[in-house]
Amino acid sequence: MALYAAYGSNMNPEQMLERAPASPEAGTGWINGWRLTFGGEDLGWEGALATVVEEPGSQVFVMLYDLSPADERALDRWEGGDLGIYVKVRVRVDTLEGEQVAWLYVLDGYEGGLPSARYLGIMADAAEAAGAPDDYVADLRSRTCRSIGP
Repeated sequence: MALYAAYGSNMNPEQMLERAPASPEAGTGWINGWRLTFGGEDLGWEGALATVVEEPGSQVFVMLYDLSPADERALDRWEGGDLGIYVKVRVRVDTLEGEQVAWLYVLDGYEGGLPSARYLGIMADAAEAAGAPDDYVADLRSRTCRSIGP
């Protein structure tokens, strides 16, 4: 099994149960020296997509999953790995049990652009469902975003 670190909507255990049914939750943690940001506005259907970039002094909350090989392949397709939208990167995750190595998806594109309000709401709800600290969830809910619709 491969350890996957989710930082976007995949932090939501219910969503991951649908996308990767044979892959149990494996705890939560922080990737230190990385920052949550957005990019690829031209790739997203309603705005920029979530990604992480290296930045000393920053940290990103993640939900860990033990992915089965079949679920990993399915998640790669779901996340646009076949299209080259995201690439996999290995990171060190600080957990209550100590440091663990996991992989995550990083946007293969430039940082910039605004996510939609709906997308940020989904991410904040997922972070809350994963047990992220209140200030982390509040930061997601207060980020600058674009509205979609009339």
